[in-house]
Amino acid sequence: MNGQVPGIPTWQPYCGDAPSPAGWLLQWNFDPLLIGIMALLVALGLRQFPATARSQIALLAGMLVLFVTPFCALGSALFVARSVHHLALILVLAPLLVKAVGTRAFGGLSVAAATVLETAILWAWHVPSLYDQALSSSLVFWIMQLSILLSAAAWWASVRKAAALEATAALLAQMVQMGLLGALLVFTGRAVYAPHWLTTSAWGLTPLEDQQIAGLVMWVVGGGAYLAIVSAMLWRTLGPASQPRAA
Repeated sequence: MNGQVPGIPTWQPYCGDAPSPAGWLLQWNFDPLLIGIMALLVALGLRQFPATARSQIALLAGMLVLFVTPFCALGSALFVARSVHHLALILVLAPLLVKAVGTRAFGGLSVAAATVLETAILWAWHVPSLYDQALSSSLVFWIMQLSILLSAAAWWASVRKAAALEATAALLAQMVQMGLLGALLVFTGRAVYAPHWLTTSAWGLTPLEDQQIAGLVMWVVGGGAYLAIVSAMLWRTLGPASQPRAA
């Protein structure tokens, strides 16, 4: 499904070749090494952190969805699926990982340093040349996934330990950087991710449309998630429930 055109390399993404709409639900990833590592990590986690078993099981379920189910292969076809994948790592799996193993596992980074680190890693993997390498090398693919997940987990850990004002500022900073990255993808005017130049037409999209939808997902869904968290935090801090009752 990746086709071959002179001057354009043939990509070999970890999750498999880009599927067609008719067959993508059958394209599961039963990598025995991946499944074995996940099972080992959960077994060790349940032994070391029995009080957080629910979080560990939820984390495993999220990993199965992202890396074993056909959604994994969908990211080989559509950049918008890859964007949803990255948002799930940052907004769902990373906080679950922090809850499963505790904040101390991620060191003592300040919330400002953690914000800079996560932003730098996320933006770096959206540089077209690095993204191209991640979709043509299983090793680079896993470096991308783990660096995004672990930097996001370190950020969530730092936010949980920060004072309310610092945590709010960090959440707003993430909302802004996610919106900027999404807007850049929407308004750049050309498709910049070569692995998807030949894979989107089967899904009724041009490569540019796929990229623009992905940008909107990051801008609206990603930025909106941070805004919702900030709003909930401020409501909890400043809302009626926090006000002292009259005598």
